[in-house]
Amino acid sequence: MCGIGGVFRTHSEHRVDQQLLVNMAAIQAHRGPDGFGIESLEGSGVGFCHARLSIIDLDGNRARQPFLSEDNQVLMAHNGEFYDFQRIRADLTAQGVRFASKSDSEILLRLYQRQGLEQTLPLLRGEFAFALYDRNQDCLYLVRDRFGVKPQYWTMTPEGLVFGSELKVLFAHPAVERRFTSEGLFHQLMQTMVPGSTAFEGVYQVQPGHILKVQRCNGRLEVSDSTYWDINFPRMDERDFTRHEADHVSAVRSALLEAVELRMVADVPVGCYLSGGIDSCSILGLASAVSQGPVKAFTIGFDDVRYDESPIAQQMAEATGAQQDLMRLSGNELYGHMEQTLWHTERTIYNTLAVAKFLMSRHVNSVDYKVVMTGEGSDELFGGYPAFRRDMFLHGLDDLPKEEREACECLLQDSNSLVQGAMLSAAQVDDPDLEAVVGFTPSCLQPWLACVPLVPDLLAEHHRIAVEGYSPGKAIAAQLDGDQLDGRHALDKAQYVWIKTMLEGQILTWGGDRVDMANSMEARPAFLDHHLAAVAVQVPPELRIKGKTEKYVLREAMAGLLPDVLYKREKFAFMAPPAHTEPEKWAQMQNLAADYLSDEAIDAAGLLSKSGVKALFDRHDSPETTEADRVQMDAVINHLLGVQMLHRMFVATDVPQQARQEAERLGWRIPVEV
Repeated sequence: MCGIGGVFRTHSEHRVDQQLLVNMAAIQAHRGPDGFGIESLEGSGVGFCHARLSIIDLDGNRARQPFLSEDNQVLMAHNGEFYDFQRIRADLTAQGVRFASKSDSEILLRLYQRQGLEQTLPLLRGEFAFALYDRNQDCLYLVRDRFGVKPQYWTMTPEGLVFGSELKVLFAHPAVERRFTSEGLFHQLMQTMVPGSTAFEGVYQVQPGHILKVQRCNGRLEVSDSTYWDINFPRMDERDFTRHEADHVSAVRSALLEAVELRMVADVPVGCYLSGGIDSCSILGLASAVSQGPVKAFTIGFDDVRYDESPIAQQMAEATGAQQDLMRLSGNELYGHMEQTLWHTERTIYNTLAVAKFLMSRHVNSVDYKVVMTGEGSDELFGGYPAFRRDMFLHGLDDLPKEEREACECLLQDSNSLVQGAMLSAAQVDDPDLEAVVGFTPSCLQPWLACVPLVPDLLAEHHRIAVEGYSPGKAIAAQLDGDQLDGRHALDKAQYVWIKTMLEGQILTWGGDRVDMANSMEARPAFLDHHLAAVAVQVPPELRIKGKTEKYVLREAMAGLLPDVLYKREKFAFMAPPAHTEPEKWAQMQNLAADYLSDEAIDAAGLLSKSGVKALFDRHDSPETTEADRVQMDAVINHLLGVQMLHRMFVATDVPQQARQEAERLGWRIPVEV
């Protein structure tokens, strides 16, 4: 994993400042501290930069990016990993293709040269974001992996297009505007982002599974977007009902094992993140089975036993012979590192789990590990969240086989037990725009839609006026592909919406890449292998959630690996304790609020309402406020702190100067020695 960035000028005769490219690499040096490279093509108005984290081919010169083809026609920069690259490399070598490095990244350049982008993309397996400029076409391609594990941002300026792995890479360019939009601010405070958007004016994300094509034509840049992959649950009338439960169990086991085996390949040691859930425990079990030695397992523990999963993780580590490394955290440490964490997440967080993950990646780095496998994606593919169970029981029973439907109807008599263990809206929230596209309002979005009435009173007057009549549900619904929802089971729809919103915008962002790469640590989510996903979508809904049991088919596939207590355990939401549950943690939060939410700080940023913020804290402290409401308000307070932090870091700070200073501190200068 690495960091990339670059500039595509509107006019080809305009040079790209090489020092600017160095600065853009330097401000993301945490993503790639092992070296950097820049490449600027004369007469093309294009320049790329790359900050390298050495995982495959540790030779710093041989594998240096950006890669430039021998004929100077194709320029490429890649962030991520391509698995199964050895086979592709061998096939190409047999066809007479010559490679300059041992890097997995180089297969992209060689495949593109031989067969173009359309035929290359289906062969790429892994987590990646890349930029590719073709001089013959005078065209730039920005591509992101299928689930959005790796980030890719872009914006258009009067000088041309700027792109990068992080927002701060774009902000290092003096022509890039750094300003919150009213709608972006609204979504930061309610947690759920509109797919493809950011909180900042004119700054976008390449969406997962998409290609952004930027064509230079007669002195202007024409941008078009296309989809090359989607999760694609089969329609109900297209499902193969001849396959039995045992067939699905076997297929899942085989596909997951292959995904894990491929992700064990590295020129550095590979560890595992280990919580008390079946996802990470399954990964550790399979990794231990194929590894020739003990696997290092990293676990986060919390002082609050209600949120601590470390005892179950310890059982799994002992069962597999793994070397467990337990890091226990307190409230003081979580809020004490919130500012540093948000500099990396570049968006607000509702729970300090992001801080815990940031501290864990720092610890992993300190014991000389660069790579871990993780369990993200399992719940998304196999129906693991209580929100999915709720939607299935409310909207999907009529489409189940008769025997399964009757069993579920019996369980509905104890409906409260069906949706325990996660953030769910206390009251039903119905959004007409989401219902028009999905057929119902997905339960995963309802807790955040429930926050919507709180937001306007928290905004500064000009922002509040700007969002009068704004519907966040409508904005989210507009980005969902109706063709991928039409004719699908309710559980398929619920999972699809989560994958497009919560997975990409939260779990893989502030719970994944951004806090992992903050400390130069690569996370490999084996469940998000697209070959495994192709198997998972074929599993019928009643085998993903069977009665009360979520992820049923995965449990059966991994039954021999899991301790009995874990095999039978219900889904538990892995998060850090809310602030109000610990006096020490609440005090730490108030210390941050005294700085970032003071009247002076609010006036300086111009984002929030002083009276609205005060009223929220007063309601939080009121004896009449319920525990559920306090949990919701804790999340909103975290967002209030977050937008103020982001303003101070990226709007009030001169980011281009910060990037120059970082380049000087690192000693990264032009020309680059090759």
